[in-house]
Amino acid sequence: MSTLMRAFLRGALAVVPLGVTIYLLYWLATTAEQVLGPPIRHLLPDGLYVPGMGVAAGFLLVLGLGVLLQLYLVRRAFLFFESSLNRIPLIKTLYGSLRDLVGFFSEAKQREMSQVVMVDPLGNGHRMLGFVTRDEWSTMPAGLGGDDLVAVYLPMSYQLGGFTLVLPRSHVQPIAMRMEEAMRFAVTAGVASDTER
Repeated sequence: MSTLMRAFLRGALAVVPLGVTIYLLYWLATTAEQVLGPPIRHLLPDGLYVPGMGVAAGFLLVLGLGVLLQLYLVRRAFLFFESSLNRIPLIKTLYGSLRDLVGFFSEAKQREMSQVVMVDPLGNGHRMLGFVTRDEWSTMPAGLGGDDLVAVYLPMSYQLGGFTLVLPRSHVQPIAMRMEEAMRFAVTAGVASDTER
């Protein structure tokens, strides 16, 4: 029975991530089509609407917003809107969590985390996987950091939290691991697949 159960779990581990990914893409496409399709149908002459125009319009809207957010005035207006949202108790928590989740996996955030390292924070031989997030302290308040110190972020498994330690460089050992591999390893508590993705 245990062999059968292991085979089932192996199959589930292959199917579930693919199924969830396909479902999320389907949900995004149908939502974009339902929300943006009717206004497009209304604007176009009869017979010119093609299914999928809502999805294309959604993509173009997000792309356009990204381009507009590069402009100073638009970025300031968006930050004002965002700060207004952050004053509403329940919305502040929900919006802030979603923003942090999306931002955590952004390219800019991964550039901030410059190096994958192993640290021994307690000096007892137990090592933890971390990411160097800062090695230059001139813009930080006095007393936080120093010439021979680095900030290392230690993510927690199965959560979007972690700890930041300020350690001497000598306690930090760089390792040859890509950021994506290290993040997958940390977030899944080391059970992520070894195969290249």
